[in-house]
Order: sequence, then structure tokens, then C-alpha cells
Amino acid sequence: MNNIIYNNKKSDIIETSKVESVAKYQDFLSNPHIHENLTFLQELGVISYIDSLNATIRDYQDLFSSVLSIFRHTVLDVLLETAVFHVTNRINPTSIVVLWKSFQNKDEITIKGYRHYKLMDTGLHIESITPFETFFKQYPKCMITYKDLLSQMNNLGAAEELCMVEPELIIPILSPSSLYGLILVGGKIGNIAYNDMELIFIEHFMYFVSLAIQNQLNYDHSLRDVKTGLYNYGFFMTRLTEELARMKRNEYVSSVIVIDVDFFKKFNDTYGHVAGDRVLEHIAALIKQGVRLEDVPARFGGEEFTVLLPDTDSQNAWGVAERLRKGIAGLVVPWEVPLASVTISLGIFTFDNSNDSIIEIVDRADKALYKSKERGRNCTTIWEPN
Repeated sequence: MNNIIYNNKKSDIIETSKVESVAKYQDFLSNPHIHENLTFLQELGVISYIDSLNATIRDYQDLFSSVLSIFRHTVLDVLLETAVFHVTNRINPTSIVVLWKSFQNKDEITIKGYRHYKLMDTGLHIESITPFETFFKQYPKCMITYKDLLSQMNNLGAAEELCMVEPELIIPILSPSSLYGLILVGGKIGNIAYNDMELIFIEHFMYFVSLAIQNQLNYDHSLRDVKTGLYNYGFFMTRLTEELARMKRNEYVSSVIVIDVDFFKKFNDTYGHVAGDRVLEHIAALIKQGVRLEDVPARFGGEEFTVLLPDTDSQNAWGVAERLRKGIAGLVVPWEVPLASVTISLGIFTFDNSNDSIIEIVDRADKALYKSKERGRNCTTIWEPN
């Protein structure tokens, strides 16, 4: 909240400076001495030069104002939409595509494309940005044309993959240590060349967009488990605490599911820990796909997972749990040798705005999980009093 207030004050300062600049220019022109020599000053080009300086000042004021609006946002999707709005509103490119590494230590790439302010299907299938990382670490640039990238990059195949979205400009999301992703800006609508001021705006503005994306990804990575990409234990407990506080102000119930992979030690002993890690990654992906955006799937440690389901009663939580249980039982994980299927046991605890603590909530879901194990595993149990 403080940042928003601060940024709003900054925006007000920019708007005020614009008004003051116009007022000073009008005072300058209304000066009797200037008015007497106006024709002479016009012939010398002084007035047109002042006009061009004022235009440049306005351009930089607009740039600064746009940059401030980017850093107000802490949700990556909203940040991208805001950036797309400012660029499209200013220069109207055919498309803007952003691709980035979803997780720090994996090559899983997320791609989002925009055309006329709206999401579009890019058709891109980029499996790794490592070739681009090698190039941009050797030739660090804020912006490069796609033609120059094709002519200078050793791995031509990787660069040619981008041609599907017809980029004209490439901006790396580059830190001193690694490449997070790329921003691809298409040509101007109407096949018109970008002018110098538009190129300056794109280069400067996208540099700050790149920094904002890096900040958001670094923050997001700090909340996630490195191996699975799900939220970590600390973030889950924080969100559970927030949910309890919210429920004390409202009348609804929420649920927690605790999940444990059955006989996972035996699986690791048979197939090895690397195969076990791959299975956990696939289980995590299925859990993430099987819940809503507002839910909080997390890795609790080892082969144990949790899911916070805000505003969800026990019946609906049961439906989610059973869908996950059946999906994981049918999971096929690609590996050198055929891997045995795995099953999970689940425990559910549904809570309201009573005085339950977060420790009690997780403990009761955990007790329900152990009841599932006593019942023979590969099943779901709901905790109830007595």
C-alpha cells in the first residue's frame, strides 16, 4: 500500500511538471522582447528547436510515468498486461511475446503472447533458452534486431524457432548471472518502420520491464520448492495464517488436504532417487493442474504435499482429493525402464472461523492421512470429531 501511495505521488509530480513546463513555455512566448523578435527567432530555428526539446522532455516524462506504473504491480500477469498496454498505446506493434524460465533450475519455458492488448496463441514451442543465454552473456545488449540475432548467433536453429511470431526486436531479460527470458516485439502495424524516438522508448522502457520481471520471478522463486515448483512449506503456512484471519471476518469454511506417496522409500530403493525425484515432479505437476488458481498447492517435505482450498467445504474437498488420487494412480512417468505406478493416501480437515490454530489444522489433516494408511492406503479420509 505504501508503494502505491508513493508511486501515485511520483505520478502527480510528473503531471505537475508537465503543467509547469507548458506554463513556462507560454510565459516565454508572451514575453514582449521575444514577441518583438519572434520572426527572427523562427528564421534562426530557435523556436522549432525549443519545440523539439519540449517534445523530447514530454517523451521522457511519459517514459518515466510508464515505468512507474510497471513497478506498482507484484503479479506477473498484471505486470505484463500493463507493459503491453503502454507499448501498444505508444507504438502499436503487431505483437509482443514474452517467454521466461518458470523455475530457476529447470528449462521449463512459459510463453505469453499479446496482439492488440489481448492474449494470443503464439504457436511457439521453445524447450530451452540456454542457446540464447550463451549469446547474450557473450554480447550483452539491451536490445537487438531479429535480423542481427540471426546473423550473429551461432545456434541458428534456436534463433530460427522465433520466426513463427515474426519478431523485429529482441530484448533479453538478462541479469549479471543468468538469462531469465526474452521479450519479442513485432514490427509496427502497417509495415511502417519505427522512428528513432520509438526505438529509444522501446529500448529504455523494455529494460525496466525486464528488471520488473526479474524482481517478480526472484520473489516467486523464493516462495517455491526448487524440485517441484510448488509452493514451499513457509509460504503455505503464511497463506494458511492469512486465510484464518480472513475467515474470522467472514462466514465460510475452508479445507486442507495432506498427501503422502505410498511406500515411496521402497520405490526409491528399487528404482533410485533420481527416478523418485522425477515421479515427485510429475505428481506435483498433476496436483498443480488439478486445483484452482486461488488454491495453494505446496510441497511439505520429502514425499508429502499439502493443498489449501479456500472457501471449500468437506464435500468439495473430497471431490478434489479423489480426483488427484485417481489421477496419480494412473500416472505414467517416462523413464529408461518401465516404472511401477505409485499411489497416494490423503487426509482432509475442513475448518471454519473458530479458534483452531494453523498447527491444529495441519495436525488434524495429518491424522486423517494416517487413518487412510491404516485403512490400506490409496484412499482419502476426512477428519471429524471423535
